[in-house]
Amino acid sequence: MKAAVVYASIYYRNTEKVARAIAEVLKADLYKAWEVDPNTLLRYDLIGFGSGIYFGKHHKSLFKLVDRFPRVEGKKAFVFSTSGIRKILIVHDFHRPLTKRLYKKGFIVVGEFSCRGFVDYALFKLIGGINKSRPSEEDLENARKFALKLKNFVTEIKSM
Repeated sequence: MKAAVVYASIYYRNTEKVARAIAEVLKADLYKAWEVDPNTLLRYDLIGFGSGIYFGKHHKSLFKLVDRFPRVEGKKAFVFSTSGIRKILIVHDFHRPLTKRLYKKGFIVVGEFSCRGFVDYALFKLIGGINKSRPSEEDLENARKFALKLKNFVTEIKSM
């Protein structure tokens, strides 16, 4: 299985740490969202898209990249993120805007991963930030476990 992990990690490399942990398990190629072309990514069986969460959704560079893809029937993808607050379905499912965009392009989203990351913008700056030690080694181990489950799942599907 050929895998790629595409990410945008802007301030503290929180998401880059998670992207590298996932890529290590998948033996995936790593790309920054603004440095890769959709045609390059079409060669992969599985593509991960991740960033920090900015005002409730992924970084704009991921949306711009996804918009440049042609229709891709059944291409497998996964979504990941780091954020200051926990992802809670319905209340603030910040993966939803990106997964919806991927579905519209024909991707099948086969998994999602999220963990906390250090944040010190806006009001959080006044208190020195939150989640100072995140992503932690435990978070990165959870990212690796997620990647292993993905790898096994996609490999199983391919062998059917």
